[in-house]
Amino acid sequence: MIKKPAFAFVLGALSACAIAQGGAPSQMSGNGYAQDGQGSIPRSDFGLCWRSGAWTPGDALPGCDGALKSPVPNPIAPDVVNNLEENATPVARCDFSVTLSSDETFAFGQATPNDKARQRITTDVMPRLAACKSVESVVVTGHTDRLGNARANQILSEKRAVNVAALLQKGHENIPINTTGVGSSESQTDCPAQSSKVRQIACLAPDRRVEIVVRGLGR
Repeated sequence: MIKKPAFAFVLGALSACAIAQGGAPSQMSGNGYAQDGQGSIPRSDFGLCWRSGAWTPGDALPGCDGALKSPVPNPIAPDVVNNLEENATPVARCDFSVTLSSDETFAFGQATPNDKARQRITTDVMPRLAACKSVESVVVTGHTDRLGNARANQILSEKRAVNVAALLQKGHENIPINTTGVGSSESQTDCPAQSSKVRQIACLAPDRRVEIVVRGLGR
């Protein structure tokens, strides 16, 4: 015969065990959450579970992670408005080019600029150089007509460029000037081949030229 106090104690113990079993954490098939030695998933005071390193959304159990949220889509950034170009102040340039040709250039076979070429440099090129705030580059290219051999014409074209550059540097010693010669490779004149040499020399005068190209910033 079981005494009432002992029976009550046993009944209470069984009830507590039943309550504990009923409230025990559920077991999981995988290892998405940390488990105790009996394979149960312990929970925090807030009913949340501890994830393992192998957890995936497919391992989620109700209440273990709180309310599951749908993934946030990638936000679309607004278009960036570039106001730099609209507000940019145009930069003034003083780029120009001048060609000394025909009667403003050189006598046949000569590298010294004639008086008209010097006058053109003084009245046209020099004032435009002075109008620049700064000169970035000056390129002087010498040319010859096609009479004579290529080697001699190459040397002659280089000398013509150097002599014109020397005139440009008077009063503008600090401007960067590059000189080059191209011989007769850029001939622009078409003269009758059967004409006399005197007539060919006169006809080919435009090819005996110097081109001046200036790049710089305006004021």
